[in-house]
Amino acid sequence: MPLDVRSVTPAEAHIPISLTLVGTRAHTRFTNQPDIRYRAEYTMKLSVLQENLNRGLGTVSRAVATRSTLPITTHVLLQTEDSRLRLVATNLEIVISCWIAAKVEVEGAITVPARMLNEFVGSLQPDTIEMELDQSTRQLDVVSARVNAKLSGQDADDFPPVPQLGEGVTIELEPDQLRTSIDRVAFAAATDDARPVLTGVHTSVDGDTLTFAAADGFRLAVQTVRLGATASEKVDVIIPARALRELDRLLADQSEKVMMTVNPQRSQVLFRLNGVELVSQLVQGAFPNYRQLIPESTTTKAVADVSDFLRVTRTAAVFARDGNNIVRLYMTAGENEMAGTVRLESRSEEIGGGEGTIDALVEGPESQIAFNSRYLQDILGVLGRGKVTLETTSPSSPGTFRPVDDEDYLHVVMPMFVQW
Repeated sequence: MPLDVRSVTPAEAHIPISLTLVGTRAHTRFTNQPDIRYRAEYTMKLSVLQENLNRGLGTVSRAVATRSTLPITTHVLLQTEDSRLRLVATNLEIVISCWIAAKVEVEGAITVPARMLNEFVGSLQPDTIEMELDQSTRQLDVVSARVNAKLSGQDADDFPPVPQLGEGVTIELEPDQLRTSIDRVAFAAATDDARPVLTGVHTSVDGDTLTFAAADGFRLAVQTVRLGATASEKVDVIIPARALRELDRLLADQSEKVMMTVNPQRSQVLFRLNGVELVSQLVQGAFPNYRQLIPESTTTKAVADVSDFLRVTRTAAVFARDGNNIVRLYMTAGENEMAGTVRLESRSEEIGGGEGTIDALVEGPESQIAFNSRYLQDILGVLGRGKVTLETTSPSSPGTFRPVDDEDYLHVVMPMFVQW
């Protein structure tokens, strides 16, 4: 659902306005309009360091629209704010704002083509960049050392309003904890829009527990996070997986706690980082009852090293690519205190086949099951190191993967039906 880009109608021209004059600048705003609007008739002038501006543009650039019926969404908003420069980009689904240090001589705001400014600033040497805006021509002069450019912009007032989430349910999250959760869950969300609710990550807050869940019809990933405090009320929303992947990218350099706020209407979510904010629309609809997909019992368990498991899976995937991505697994318990094994086999009628075996602690009767090789690589890849438990019941029942040292995560994969 796109962000509200409502323009001011003639009827709204009668709304009282306030006018503030400071020195040579004038700023006009609607007193009862909750969204930020930018109305200026002055020249903006400031200076920033190239490395800061380059980093800030890189932060917001992923939110810039690539194909849009609203051309201004291919622009980036530059706005002075509290002696800083604020950069904002949106594709109408997410909004990313970033604040960087700046020496502001005259305040103002303008939007300029994001790609052009990003590439130009990225080509400059580390130095001070002077920026000056002639509001009458909407032209931004950018000067650094012996290099200069003139960029034609558009009024900042035409830029989609940035949602303000002042109220709602707010929780604090450790950045490493949040990033791990996103890495382990978001990849399991659907990538096509046939069922929009499956393109998101079901996010629920209940007391001091936060749960992320994603499913695409073939697999299910569930991660539980223990919060440091009890939430003020329950939350049950669906966050677009694309938004969480962008958040994951922003968390790379984050060390301070992340504030997550869901608005009262349950239509938007805000993630506030150090110097960066991401606002995303929420997916509307009912997420399937995923808990009924988790097997309640198991007959065979195999505990293996994640690195070994991933290595043989990648080897099997070489032949599986020409065999519908099918990888067959055979789990056999050991005898006379000998270690059990998990054997992976893949084959293609035209090319051939291959197999690999790893040691495992196997409990229960001999078992066999087939999985999509890509799904196997995905789940083992996000687990990293340590050991993983694979629980199975029959060749036609889902398999469940659980990290041995982490009870807060599980991954269910539907089997592939093959001739044994």
